[in-house]
Amino acid sequence: MNVQWYPGHMTKTRRMIGENLKLVDLVVEIIDARIPVSSRNPDLDELLGDKPRLVILNRADQADPVMNKEWSNWFRSKGTSVLQTDCKTGAGVKQFSPVVKSILKEQIARWAEKGQVGRPVRVMVVGVPNVGKSTFINKVARRKSAKAQNRPGVTRGKQWVTVDSDLELLDTPGILWPKFEDQSVGLNLAFTGAVKDDIMDLETLASHLMKVLAQRYPEAIQTRYKVEIPAVFNEWELLEAAGRKRGFLISGGEVDIERMARILLEEYRSGKLGRFTLEAPEPGKKELTGE
Repeated sequence: MNVQWYPGHMTKTRRMIGENLKLVDLVVEIIDARIPVSSRNPDLDELLGDKPRLVILNRADQADPVMNKEWSNWFRSKGTSVLQTDCKTGAGVKQFSPVVKSILKEQIARWAEKGQVGRPVRVMVVGVPNVGKSTFINKVARRKSAKAQNRPGVTRGKQWVTVDSDLELLDTPGILWPKFEDQSVGLNLAFTGAVKDDIMDLETLASHLMKVLAQRYPEAIQTRYKVEIPAVFNEWELLEAAGRKRGFLISGGEVDIERMARILLEEYRSGKLGRFTLEAPEPGKKELTGE
């Protein structure tokens, strides 16, 4: 399944990020805790250069808690600050401002020496589509300032949001990269909704997700959909069996595969299925320095 999605506004976003980088003191890169590798745009390393960065492991409440810890340790081992958050409930968000000021404490001290007391810290928020940037900003600002919807491509222009006298945030549109070299990356992004469903064959996408979850988290699939997973299985047959158990039947007693596909994707994305992380830290993975 060849997954590609790079609408024209993303080229403009890339240029906009580069042009506005000089206006900010730190960049916050929000990634999806369920797919920490796939939800990192590899172009950002070159684009952001040596600008101070904070990685937000967002949707940590939907990811495997053991893997959340592993990934946090992995980023810290690379010298990168990291914070786990759940934007829907706001868990971890209260720590954001203190963490930002801790990262920039030397810079803030230099401002004070120059008499620039009270100068606000300016932060750019970046990430792939539908990773929760606008929701995160709204939680930090404690009001609905940035557009937020559970679909990619909602934010189309930059938006400055003043949190308080000490902190300003620059929201940016979600940005992917022109070509996914590894198709597992494209699939992972499609699983989480970072790629528009409109361009996808949802039945095929759901069958791929069923395969991944049945291999990595079989108990969750068996418990939720009341199906048995044999040692050797066919993901389409598993999807069909789940649909039959749910009673999604059409004329002739056939299973409505499309309906079951949509249910699987929705229940995975919403966290109803459980807490899953589809990627693990591995030696040799591209580091934040881009080296």
